[in-house]
Amino acid sequence: MLIDLQLHSTYSDGYLTPSQLVDFLSANNIKTAALTDHNTVGGLNEFRQACLKNKIKPIVGMELYVKLNNIKFNLLWYNFNENHPALHKILRLSQIRRRNQMRRALLKIKKLGLTFNENKILDKYGHYIPLNHIVEDIWQIAENRRQIALGIGVKNPRQHEIISHFFKNEKVNQLRECYINLNQVLKLRKQIGGQLILNHPGKNNRLDKTFIAKLKKLNLDGMEVISPHHTIGAVIYAQYLAKQFKLIMTGGSDYHKNEPGEVAIKNAYAYFKINSKYLEGIDKIIG
Repeated sequence: MLIDLQLHSTYSDGYLTPSQLVDFLSANNIKTAALTDHNTVGGLNEFRQACLKNKIKPIVGMELYVKLNNIKFNLLWYNFNENHPALHKILRLSQIRRRNQMRRALLKIKKLGLTFNENKILDKYGHYIPLNHIVEDIWQIAENRRQIALGIGVKNPRQHEIISHFFKNEKVNQLRECYINLNQVLKLRKQIGGQLILNHPGKNNRLDKTFIAKLKKLNLDGMEVISPHHTIGAVIYAQYLAKQFKLIMTGGSDYHKNEPGEVAIKNAYAYFKINSKYLEGIDKIIG
């Protein structure tokens, strides 16, 4: 059975609404799916209703930016009580911090000659504020394009080049995510339940045996094994670690959007599929 347990919508940094995302999943014969927007559950109800109409089994999900001491990583959370007030409090606090960080970053790059109304831009986003969409908002203002190109030294810069120069550059800006302390997450899970999964560990150099062992002792439930961020070597090693530590194996595409233009590979689905039969313990999540 084809599944996808890591997907993003316009409620965070994706480009499709939850309903449009379900249409995409249906066209690709996905039978079980989880919307895992960053630090928000805002799109879950729309996603659920659209899934049911398309005979896709919806799984409650979310992706969190988490830190343990000085180590920062990403967790997927499934099958929790999405309506619990304690959850909404933690998420809202992270969203407020994110908004304040983004405002400071925008004011810094404004001093470089870019023109925009930071309040107007920020007010478009009521949940997680996505940097990729912020960059597009700035780029849409014609007078900014020349200034951005001059600053980077590239006539038609790609999005990641703009982000690297204006938001991930120590000389200009060092915008970071809003991380939630893992101890807070673990405490909250006792109230709202669900499974915690280390996602795309191969992307962020988190396929480390000592680190995985530490998370296991803290009651990590599983690890994302199948991911387009992973080489085949990373997939095999993640599978090995998951078996060794008796972790649920999951898989997700981390889909955000289709690549524009006349290109053969529009998204990972062109060459990438997640079959649940390869994922030990996955029934604990998808039933």
